[in-house]
Amino acid sequence: MSSGEERIDRRDFVIAAIVASAALAADAGSANAQGPAASSAGPAPGGRSATIFTGDMIQGKKVVSALNVDDLEPGKKHLLYFQGVQMPTGQYWYVSVTVAKGARPGKRVVLISGVHGDEMSSVHTVQSVMNQLNPAQMSGCVMAVTDVSRPAMEGMQRRWPNAGRGADLIDMNREWPGNENGPTAPSRHAGLLFNRLLRPNADAAIDFHTGTTGFDVTAFNLAGMDVPEVRAMVELYPVGQIFDNHVYPGVLHNAFIDVGIPAFTPEIGAARVLNLEMTARFVEGTMNVLKHYGIVAGPMGRTGKDVNVFVGNSAFPILATQGGLVEHLVKLNDKVEAGQKVAVQRNGFGEVVAEYTSGVAGEVTGQRSDAMAEPGNPLAFILFHKATRDGGETYPE
Repeated sequence: MSSGEERIDRRDFVIAAIVASAALAADAGSANAQGPAASSAGPAPGGRSATIFTGDMIQGKKVVSALNVDDLEPGKKHLLYFQGVQMPTGQYWYVSVTVAKGARPGKRVVLISGVHGDEMSSVHTVQSVMNQLNPAQMSGCVMAVTDVSRPAMEGMQRRWPNAGRGADLIDMNREWPGNENGPTAPSRHAGLLFNRLLRPNADAAIDFHTGTTGFDVTAFNLAGMDVPEVRAMVELYPVGQIFDNHVYPGVLHNAFIDVGIPAFTPEIGAARVLNLEMTARFVEGTMNVLKHYGIVAGPMGRTGKDVNVFVGNSAFPILATQGGLVEHLVKLNDKVEAGQKVAVQRNGFGEVVAEYTSGVAGEVTGQRSDAMAEPGNPLAFILFHKATRDGGETYPE
């Protein structure tokens, strides 16, 4: 084989073999992935599995390996741990689950955070919503999962530190809907959560995120506005921007969309910090969504109409071409014109080594917050509207 020909290296070959073996194992039944506890799962009325309590208790909270919120007592909050994938030691990664089960039947909304381990404002937003709920006065159910990627959160880093083939770092938000018999622990963890916790209990879902470490973003919602139920939810948020785009495969909200459950992703500023002013806007919008579905009563708060929301369907990336210190000339949410200078970069002598301009007219939706950059690092994203979308846009998730 010549050097110019496409080839599969040894690691790719091993991964392919594992995937093939996993597919054969899946044919034998996915219950094997969870161990003996899962084998007792039986279908509940309506085809959904019954709740499985493992018999374990952690800090006074019961552990489940599958959940059907219909099995929980109405009019109460329930604090549980979900048993996720195993660690190399044979112990489990447990995920925190809060269920506010209304006193009356109604819609079920799932709120998720912690898919990336460095995103703290998203966790605080979900916790704040749950703290406002009184199940005795609710209809339906709100379930919150706040620490999906536990090993990533322990180190407050974006990606899951996987031990399968040396030191891999795997982005959980490219793994959904997962595979209970997949080739990596994150894939199996995603499969367990999606199949046994998230999908069975959702009529609608919201997966909260922030920018990643070193890159700040505005308050915006990422959503496919061509889905009417998604559009109805997204427009209830008093945030300044909407990115109308379905973006990458493997993203959690797309896994919900693919099985007919309306879902989208709020993005709440910078990673590793709590932005209380920004989280308040997303709490207000989420409470509007719960009112929209009749889960809680009360007048609507502010919506996108009240803040003159800017809607774009594409994000123009501005990438560093040099290494050096970055000076931004515009701020988040600023409007920019095509050709406008948005940043300069200086070397160790203070000399300007690069100047950066926007290629489009739009609004700044993300900026590098780390003061230095090397070639290829994103420096900014400009949200804009493109007449025809080719599906190839990048976004600062």
